Amino acid sequence: MRVKTMTPSQLQAQGIKALVRELGVTGMVRFLQHFELGAGDYTRERHKWLKGKSIEKIVAEIRKLKHQSRKR
Repeated sequence: MRVKTMTPSQLQAQGIKALVRELGVTGMVRFLQHFELGAGDYTRERHKWLKGKSIEKIVAEIRKLKHQSRKR
């Protein structure tokens, strides 16, 4: 089938097949994640998450999470 005559759905399906063939399923998913548009306002949300936290507190929380993940 020629690319110029494919419907958008057919083109997408062929593209996914090519990605899976070349990268495997996991690689295809990782590749496609680079093109996700996302939603929301990250900057505004980040200010809410970090409101009132010092850099020392954030670092301590990161270290605690890393320590917990190593135990698993």
